[in-house]
Formats: sequence, C-alpha cells, structure tokens
Amino acid sequence: MKFLVMIYNDESLLAEMPASEFDTTMRGCLEHADELRGQGHLLDSQQLEAPSTAKTLRVRGGRATVVDGPFAETKEILGGFNLIEAADMDEALRIAAEFPWAATGSIEVRPVRDMDAVRRRVGAAAA
Repeated sequence: MKFLVMIYNDESLLAEMPASEFDTTMRGCLEHADELRGQGHLLDSQQLEAPSTAKTLRVRGGRATVVDGPFAETKEILGGFNLIEAADMDEALRIAAEFPWAATGSIEVRPVRDMDAVRRRVGAAAA
C-alpha cells in the first residue's frame, strides 16, 4: 500500500537552527532515505523550494486566476514529501516517525488512492 508522507516545517524554528545543525539533520535525513529506498519502502522523495516561489491557480466560472505563494496562511509550510510503500497505516506511521523533521514541524501521512481501481470504477481507459 502506498502512502504520501508530507513534511511540514515551522519556518521560525528552521530559522533558529544553526546552519551546521540543519546540515547534519539534512544529511541524516538523506542517509535514512537511502536506507528506506534499499529496504523497498521509499519510492520517491523530493524537497520543495520556498513558499515564496509558489503560485496558486484557481479556475472558477471558466476563468483562471493565479496568485503568488501558497493559498493557506499557516505557521507550518510544506517542505517536501516522500512516497512510501508500507503494509498498513501503522507501518507507514512508524516509518514517518523516523524522519527528523517532526522536531521542526509535523508529518502528515495519507494513503494514496489506487488510480487503477478508480479508472476501472469510472470506466476510463488504462494509461
């Protein structure tokens, strides 16, 4: 079963972290990701650029609008994600708990819907 592990960080806590501590934490995170990949748990992993680089798009009434930045005003920002394979939510949470960024934010774990099953249900052709 696939799960999306979203890493949210509190920018103020990251800003307070000395650069050497950030680098050590990031290095450990990357090494841990390599271990998870080797165990067959980590399918993909990406870090996102700062929210200031984002654009939010909406289409309402056939009209598209684009605004700078993320839509939601929150203390924690989405910093990256990991797509993992786990037997169930308990195992996914155990894997997510090993990521160090929970100390500077939060980690959301969400099951990924089986798009092949959705295709079959709605009668869409296979990709």
